[in-house]
Amino acid sequence: MTATLDLWPIGNCQASALVDRAGRFVWACVPRVDGDPVFCSLLDDNPPAAPGARGFWEIDLEDCAETRQDYIRNTPILVTHHIDAAGNAIEVVDFCPRFFRHGRMYRPVAFCRIVRPTAGSPRIRVRLRPAHDWGGGEPERTRGSNHIRYILSETTLRLSTSAPVGWLESERLFRVERPLHFFLGPDESFIGDIGDTLDTMLEHTAHEWRRWVRALATPVEWQDAVIRSAITLKLCQHEETGAIVAALTTSIPEHADSQRNWDYRYCWIRDAYYTVQALNRLGALDVLESYLEYLRNIVDNAKGGHIQPLYGVGGEATLVEGVAPALNGYRGMGPVRIGNQAYAQVQHDAYGQIILSNAQAFFDQRLYRMAGEEDFRALEKIGERAWQVHDQPDAGLWELRTRSQVHTYSVAMCWAACDRLANAAEALGLGERVGFWRARADAIRERIEADAWREETQRISATFGGDDLDASLIQLLDLRFVKPGDERFQGTLRAVEDGLRRGSHMLRYATEDDFGLPHTAFNVCTFWLIEALWLTGRTDDARELFEEMLSRRTRAGLLSEDIDPATGELWGNYPQTYSLVGVINCAALLSKPWSSVR
Repeated sequence: MTATLDLWPIGNCQASALVDRAGRFVWACVPRVDGDPVFCSLLDDNPPAAPGARGFWEIDLEDCAETRQDYIRNTPILVTHHIDAAGNAIEVVDFCPRFFRHGRMYRPVAFCRIVRPTAGSPRIRVRLRPAHDWGGGEPERTRGSNHIRYILSETTLRLSTSAPVGWLESERLFRVERPLHFFLGPDESFIGDIGDTLDTMLEHTAHEWRRWVRALATPVEWQDAVIRSAITLKLCQHEETGAIVAALTTSIPEHADSQRNWDYRYCWIRDAYYTVQALNRLGALDVLESYLEYLRNIVDNAKGGHIQPLYGVGGEATLVEGVAPALNGYRGMGPVRIGNQAYAQVQHDAYGQIILSNAQAFFDQRLYRMAGEEDFRALEKIGERAWQVHDQPDAGLWELRTRSQVHTYSVAMCWAACDRLANAAEALGLGERVGFWRARADAIRERIEADAWREETQRISATFGGDDLDASLIQLLDLRFVKPGDERFQGTLRAVEDGLRRGSHMLRYATEDDFGLPHTAFNVCTFWLIEALWLTGRTDDARELFEEMLSRRTRAGLLSEDIDPATGELWGNYPQTYSLVGVINCAALLSKPWSSVR
């Protein structure tokens, strides 16, 4: 079966896995999202069941004729139904445990599978073939009466099960006559009855996710799309530290044979800002609070005020980029990259995004910990850095690797840093600091209006040095740098739409970069366009385009980073936080009010 992005994430904010349309685990990293993939067949073009193939976990029904999948409502718990040609059937429930126990969240690096016969006399074959060293090795294993241990490079996983261990090791077919339970997790003896324990874990995990979803302030329309996006964004937060990764995968190409294969399993300051902004609109303050704790540590450790574009989920600053030679890539389209050299880039928009992420904490009385003067003083160091570099060249938000320019988006984010610091100072009653930061914001605004405006084309340029089109210019509206009725923005929006829109989709830009011309559209840019269309009065166009984007989601209700405008095929890392943020923001903006149905 050719690999696709029709994948179903499961997880618990510590561990996660992607399950394909055959119910096979094809991607999962341990001991955390940026670790070594114990399941890596998503990035291996060899047939999964071939001799020597590894990096997957499948529960294969003999003569399977039909497979159906869906989540248990308002959870990331996946149920897969398999039916064979004779009508024999099983269901497989996949989840990662996550619930409160002993006063704290229980979220082990563990994957649970429950197999239940639902019709006839089904026969299954279980192939559990973990990998280590990025697909380069098959782990040594030992076994006991009810378990198998897999000795990986950095950890050991133990499969505890009620299924016959010998039949699992030999991968033989056997009849399923009772529920079977599988717990692949820490190398510890499983205490208690595994069936009762996993059934209880399932119940508690479902309850915890439903409790979380119940607190979301969803719009009345498109609730399914919003809830699924919110759950998946939550799965992209490494709850131990509060970091939010850009996606759960690495090296899914932006388009076929593009070499644009990047590792997104890290915390971009930019992507995380957009994620907390979207979840804030739903009232998911737990994500914001955890992320702000992560950010405060980043700010404390910043040398000279310099902030990198991205960090590891543990706050690691060095993310050296390399290649995994044992994996040939998604559909054989390597390379498979580990690490991301963008950590060493200069991207000035990060200063604005740090302060924007923190701004709510000075005003929101619902928070356990509101921001105070000490936090403000720490953020002033970031604002000072934004002021110092606002008119200096950088790599921009699209992370160009071979050239730098003064990017209007980056300068506008530096303006936002100063503007929001002035707002925070006002909330704290620090009158002198209000004037100080307001003056700096005004100075940056004047610079943008003078150096980015192009009188001859009646539009704002994406750079100070040229007359470039870039979808990020639409974000000047979201930043409140311009208003919808501003003629300068109207002209810019028309130019961006004329130059970058391809049918129902938006490109980031249409000029050559380090890898030539981009071939695919960037999904979040289309959502930015939808917001702009709505706010400038083109409401019917906005709703039509939003419905079109929702139709492009996978069966799991999710999106990757990119889409082919001609075929509608998804490309790029998955699930992509940017894209899911777009779903939430547009649904909240476009939905009719709850008062219309009450």
